[in-house]
Amino acid sequence: MAKPIWTGAISFGLLNIPVQLMPAERRVDLHFRLLDSRDNKRVRYERVNADTGEEVPWKDVVKAYEYDKGSYVVLEEEDLKKAAPESKESVDIEAFIDVAAIGPQYFEKPYFLVPTRKSEKGYVLLRETLREQEKAGLARVVIRTREYLALVMVQEQALLLMLMRYPQELVPADEYAFPAKAAKGFRISAKELEMAEQLVRSMTARWNPKQHKDEFRERLNKVIQARIGKKRVVKNAEPEEEGHDQASTNVVDFMSLLKKSLDQGRRTPAASKAVARKPARKAAPRKKPVARRRAAK
Repeated sequence: MAKPIWTGAISFGLLNIPVQLMPAERRVDLHFRLLDSRDNKRVRYERVNADTGEEVPWKDVVKAYEYDKGSYVVLEEEDLKKAAPESKESVDIEAFIDVAAIGPQYFEKPYFLVPTRKSEKGYVLLRETLREQEKAGLARVVIRTREYLALVMVQEQALLLMLMRYPQELVPADEYAFPAKAAKGFRISAKELEMAEQLVRSMTARWNPKQHKDEFRERLNKVIQARIGKKRVVKNAEPEEEGHDQASTNVVDFMSLLKKSLDQGRRTPAASKAVARKPARKAAPRKKPVARRRAAK
């Protein structure tokens, strides 16, 4: 079973729901190693100085940004630490939005939010509210050393954390040329449209992910299996880090926390970021420990 990436909480209003962040995708690509055909030994990559051709040890390797062709600025470890986001294991929901309003190009990578021990009530409360309202929680989350924009979405009985791309990471459609004219502008007849629609209807089917397989990978895997008997195969297993479970309690006065969150007038999707974020950050250090003390009781 996969290990949790971190154990923290979903935070919105004054509510904190303990969860584990678990991977929701499985990479099944076949990875290859480069070997020397003369003796089948591993080919190793080396860090080589472009001018002298000498190998550079790791202790002498630094990170630099090329701000102009051939011109670099070297960054120290302190510089990188200053730019890194504050490491906190939480999913901070800032607003609730309509999922249909977000284009598919913004979706990047899925994770599961799995409730920890005795936190099912708060988990189900959020899940069913999102399902009933047909909303998703727009949130920020830090994974390892990077802060992501994310959506907390309902998927059947689970809460899914979908990492999103920032607008700056997307290529605007107006950078390319697309047909601007309507069908008549390209002399598409009504009969052609009718036949095309009929073809689409005849090929319409329900989405069933189990019907789709990576056929290239399966064929390549058969070729590999056929060759396994000719050469010995060695598999090196790397040790995995142990996950830490977080015990929590289910005895939480959700009604009181919900009322206080509403009374505080926290930000809504219509509120501006400049107005909404400041009071939320000031209120968080004072109010969140209250929720924890009540949970501990």
